[in-house]
Amino acid sequence: MTGQPYAVRISAPAAKVLDTLPEHAEDTAWDVLDAAAADPWGFRQFNTDDPEGKDVRHATVGQLSLTYWVNRPLRRLSVLTITWLG
Repeated sequence: MTGQPYAVRISAPAAKVLDTLPEHAEDTAWDVLDAAAADPWGFRQFNTDDPEGKDVRHATVGQLSLTYWVNRPLRRLSVLTITWLG
């Protein structure tokens, strides 16, 4: 991808989870979001059976999972959920 990275917006429910994460998990979440902002389609599609859902992505690293939606016109990633299994 060329150009500026996508801006990241975090939903209220996802922000609540982010606030409760241990420091190392929060750091990992931000690292994942940085990678996603640079290449929004670098993580797998959330539901591969949905041909219209190609902009909803799911990033998993270890015990951390994030689901985000790529808003192409506004060049934003909207974080829908954050799950920490730790």
